[in-house]
Amino acid sequence: MNQHDAATLRRAVRDLMPRAKADLAELVAIRSVADPDRYPAEECERAARWVATAFEREGLDGAELHATPDGGTAVVARRPAREGAPTVLLYCHYDVLPELDETAWRTPAWELTEKSGRWYGRGAADCKGNIVALLTALRGLRATGRAPAAGVTLVADGSKERGAGGLEDFVPRNADLLRADAVQLCDSGNFAIGIPTFTTALRGDAGLTVTVSTLNGPVRPARFGGPAPDALTALVRMLGGLHDARGDLAVAGIEAGQAWPGVAYPEERFRTDAGVLAGVGLAGSGTVADRLWARPAVTVLGIDAPPVNGTGDGAAGGAAAGAVQPSARARLDLRIPPDTDPDAAYDALAKHLEAAAPWHARVTVEKEAAGAPFSARTDGPAYAAMSDALEVSYGRKATTQGRGGTDPLCGVLAGTYPEAEIMMFGVEEPQCLVHAPNESVDPTEIEHIAFAEALFLAAYRG
Repeated sequence: MNQHDAATLRRAVRDLMPRAKADLAELVAIRSVADPDRYPAEECERAARWVATAFEREGLDGAELHATPDGGTAVVARRPAREGAPTVLLYCHYDVLPELDETAWRTPAWELTEKSGRWYGRGAADCKGNIVALLTALRGLRATGRAPAAGVTLVADGSKERGAGGLEDFVPRNADLLRADAVQLCDSGNFAIGIPTFTTALRGDAGLTVTVSTLNGPVRPARFGGPAPDALTALVRMLGGLHDARGDLAVAGIEAGQAWPGVAYPEERFRTDAGVLAGVGLAGSGTVADRLWARPAVTVLGIDAPPVNGTGDGAAGGAAAGAVQPSARARLDLRIPPDTDPDAAYDALAKHLEAAAPWHARVTVEKEAAGAPFSARTDGPAYAAMSDALEVSYGRKATTQGRGGTDPLCGVLAGTYPEAEIMMFGVEEPQCLVHAPNESVDPTEIEHIAFAEALFLAAYRG
């Protein structure tokens, strides 16, 4: 697209922003929480019909509502590709989290409210703001007499926030319905306002519980303390050996020196974002982005141990301040970067813990469900087209960031469509406070993402 046509399209998108705000206001007012025990199921149904009707009006015909195995409803609308043209799959979700503590909201949770240049309301960013950005992109094309160069399929999940995996089950069962050459997961966002950012890596996770046993039962320290092997002391020693003096993971068999190639995360900003106390250092070496997105991490989530003010002589997990503990256990969270096998990392961590146990203490390790890491391709034509579109829209080159948690849908889509390019981006950024009270969106992010998406849809030909 030449500069004149791009400028015309930009103006069209900008002129559509009042309608975008009105659309978002309608969506935010729908309390589409996928929890029928606490919120009327009719609200999710109303949101599904709203999405289906809105995208049909913008040229995606034949919108259908499909039940997903978790009791949700997915909206699927399509504009078939011309002969030889590729297809783009657009993903979003219309369900939202509850408002949580309504007294913590400075504006009504279910009423879009403008304040200090931002639009507040539950779902304003995650993910109804992304829905509105996609709609505005399609409207911008129509307003300038253009149509997408590729086929377009929309799938809007209605129970994503429930976390029951409904769409993850639906996709492989309906592979042909959603088959695409490029997949755009519009449920992410920029590292900061005005910095176009792809999320290209997701760390996987594997939880485990380690139990240490040393005695048949609790014994009194006055009589047996010293030679009696204390299970809690053993556990503390084992956990203390997971990291070296700098705080880097020190588990044989798990690589922990990777570097992040994308956006830098300034240390002072991270300290503020994470609430690190003044004078307390950060754990580990390398850049913050290296440690956060490129390397593995192990966190001790909890320990079963007697409370400090307990009484009696119970075992670990009860009140037993006056006993040598016969057993103790801890729950650990292992975050796994891309290109690391989750099972191999889990096995390495389990072996480390078993080998680190003092006094030949008995160790058992129980594994929880694991989520695989994900790494997106960045060398294909769709990624290049979207990168160019973001650069034109924002006036600066796009960068990349990672995310600390896994998204099972990415793995399902990659497994179902192994040749497809998968891109993650959207209108969200740190100030949005997604999932928290006072969620908001910066309308300039909706405008920039809408314009970039319109440019991409006009240009992408595979």
